[in-house]
Amino acid sequence: MSWIVALAVLSVLIFIHELGHFSAARFFGVYVEVFSIGFGKKLLSFQWIGTQWQISAIPLGGYVKMKGQDDLDPTALSRDNDSYNSKKPWQRIIILLAGPLANFALAWVLFYVIALGGPQALSPVIGNVAKDSPAALAGLQKGDIILSVNGESIREWNELSDAIKSSVGTLTLHVERKSNVHLLSVTPKISETQNIFKERIQRRMVGIAPAGVTHTMELSPIGALKYASEETYNSSLLIFQSVQKLLTGVVPAKEVGGVVSIVQITADATSYGWMSLFFFAALISVNLGVLNLLPIPALDGGHIMFNLYEMIRRRPPSEAVITQLTIGGWVLLLGLMSLGLYNDITRLMQ
Repeated sequence: MSWIVALAVLSVLIFIHELGHFSAARFFGVYVEVFSIGFGKKLLSFQWIGTQWQISAIPLGGYVKMKGQDDLDPTALSRDNDSYNSKKPWQRIIILLAGPLANFALAWVLFYVIALGGPQALSPVIGNVAKDSPAALAGLQKGDIILSVNGESIREWNELSDAIKSSVGTLTLHVERKSNVHLLSVTPKISETQNIFKERIQRRMVGIAPAGVTHTMELSPIGALKYASEETYNSSLLIFQSVQKLLTGVVPAKEVGGVVSIVQITADATSYGWMSLFFFAALISVNLGVLNLLPIPALDGGHIMFNLYEMIRRRPPSEAVITQLTIGGWVLLLGLMSLGLYNDITRLMQ
């Protein structure tokens, strides 16, 4: 059952992405011939508002086929008023951007719903104190609750971590210990550690670890707006950084996952409740938005690059160049999909 839910969630995310393209295209008067969820053989279809809506056999994505646009045949152009090619480059760019932007918008909505539902946050409760560390020398102990740093109230462990990383000089802490409040001073020192990409970095640290205590965040509708915006921005930045680290070799190719991993993770999330499912759905939605903005000719980002070129040079790239780059883009994209599928199968066998 959880796998059915996962496939349904993935289909909704794809639908929202393609709906963004569809809505922008219709706004600019472009005729949309087909709106498909999935690729390959058509399973179900119906006609509505002049468009054929269909579900296809391979649930690995979707597409909106606009008049005058064909990724499999970049030279199949149409100069009719209701065709994609007849529109100005900036209009085409908006149509192309609308898909990824719809994914970012959906992620924001999901994070907002999570915020109103009371998400869990890691409390600023100390678990372990490293021996001979600045925290130990300052008198911090296991079980201490950090109330404030330099007069700034601390409600979450992330706020404490950020305060330490960005600190200059000695920090003044208000610490609750066995119902008593103590005033302590600690001077962070620069130490070597690993970031989430397992890179060795230098960071200001005091030698403490969280106790793993969590609390429910009670956010107002205004606070939920801030939470949703921050989560959408942070997850988008993380995925952009992950792509960068993958291209530069910091993240090994074996870490690339495919649709099987996406479905499996989403299926696992369903067992932890709706909030966990919404959280992973938001992350996948952001992932779809970011990846589709990559300047690969087979993706939205590649088509945006073609239109930017036309805006700057006042003429489109030659058909030969578009055809060659598009073929190259499809080869790269299919290669990445094959790598992700291979890694998925390898993980399942292990």
